[in-house]
Amino acid sequence: MNELEQTNELLAFFKALADANRLKIIGLLAQEPLSGEQIAEILQLNPSTVSHHLARLNKTGLVTARPQGYYNVYQFETKALEEMAQRLLAKETLPAIVADVDVDAYDKKVLKAHLTPDGKVRSFPMQQKKFEVILRYVVQAFIPGQRYTEKEVNNILRQFNEDTAELRRGLIETGMMDRLRGGQEYWRVEGVNEMA
Repeated sequence: MNELEQTNELLAFFKALADANRLKIIGLLAQEPLSGEQIAEILQLNPSTVSHHLARLNKTGLVTARPQGYYNVYQFETKALEEMAQRLLAKETLPAIVADVDVDAYDKKVLKAHLTPDGKVRSFPMQQKKFEVILRYVVQAFIPGQRYTEKEVNNILRQFNEDTAELRRGLIETGMMDRLRGGQEYWRVEGVNEMA
């Protein structure tokens, strides 16, 4: 199944559940199979409305119908719901939905606003979230696993902005870098998100 098909199936699944009456129908059918007429009477809905909701649920596989005399009897497909949830909401599936989205667009916008063309930090954003974008950009200058003296840290940070204390403090406070007590040794924290 390709990304578009996954997205469409996920949308259909959530649309099927995005109605209070359909959720009530599922709740009733989870207890016992019922005819459309019974559901209409219990929920005090027009039979054609119930028929519409049942068709929507049937299309996604959450409800199935079997003929019984003059009526169709509907039942909730618990196993289908479990299989859909496992397939559509899997850790591997959900990220694929945004595969064609530029997830770094926000960071790029912030960097464009606060960096000079040569990559220096022109200004520090007031908002913490934006400042963290700048810090993620700056921390890439440090090699993971390598230890630095405060002087080395300041020399690297000076390439970005003269206010090395602001950058150093931000890197420590956000956990992107750590240091020994007294500031004798600094290092980049493992697992800090890389920027694209």
